Amino acid sequence: MGTQNKRPSDAIDGLLLLNKPAGLSSNQALQRVKRLLRAKKAGHTGSLDPAATGMLPLCFGEATKVCAFLLNADKTYRVTAKLGQATDTADADGKLIAEQAVPELDAVAWDEILQGFMGESTQVPPMYSALKKDGRRLYELARKGETVEREPRPIRIDEIELLEFAGRRLVFRVRCSKGTYIRSLVEDIAAKAGTVAHTARLHREAVAGFEAMGMLELPVAEALAEDGPEALRQRLLAPDTALMALPAVALDEAAVGCFRMGQKVATGNGETVGLARVYGPGGEIDFIGVGEFAGDGALAPKRVFGNA
Repeated sequence: MGTQNKRPSDAIDGLLLLNKPAGLSSNQALQRVKRLLRAKKAGHTGSLDPAATGMLPLCFGEATKVCAFLLNADKTYRVTAKLGQATDTADADGKLIAEQAVPELDAVAWDEILQGFMGESTQVPPMYSALKKDGRRLYELARKGETVEREPRPIRIDEIELLEFAGRRLVFRVRCSKGTYIRSLVEDIAAKAGTVAHTARLHREAVAGFEAMGMLELPVAEALAEDGPEALRQRLLAPDTALMALPAVALDEAAVGCFRMGQKVATGNGETVGLARVYGPGGEIDFIGVGEFAGDGALAPKRVFGNA
């Protein structure tokens, strides 16, 4: 392994959906896979807490240009809450700070509480988060015992489903907007039920249109790379697979040249607005970037692929 790590890295492009194991930070997981692939450039989208597991899209080479789009994507989680006990971090790694009786509620009552969180609302971020206050991370202040006022942030819950409940254990699935703190959601759900709680387990099942079946376990990635990176590189997805929710636009050779030079191009799409996947004359294998409609049918380059 030491010899492999000394070999030069390559400019490879693509996405890998890692099932992040518990105990690793998102960046630690990224660096492990980066070494296995011997990739020059890498990034990840949507950090998971070290204790959390599940889908962590890793981006390599040109695919790092889609990181921002995945950060803005909806995400789906399977959440296990421990009722009746609150911790200072709002998860299982924290210190117990409060205990409270758990009301005896049936499935109908729990479902009614959960459904009350559907739609748009605001949420106060937890102190143990990476948000900054006056240039300092909130978790740095929290570790010193400090608590500061946090501004509520807009979030959106699109789906929430009760899966299990028994005693102090509550399990649900939630599909939510970016910026939603599940630990805070668990605390708010418990408060509605008249008790306290913390997040005992958190598993991210999906990001954007990527489903759980596409995830690769870290031990599998390590096994694939035992004899070199080629077998693992075969598991990489094309960068545009992260953007399938966007409409596709095909350009001719002349328009491609203008687009690559940062110029708007005409598409004939009328008053269309929003983002689009942009392809050249070669079709699906000729992905050249992301454009933004100006509302008059013109498409402006937002992110160009294949350029330095």
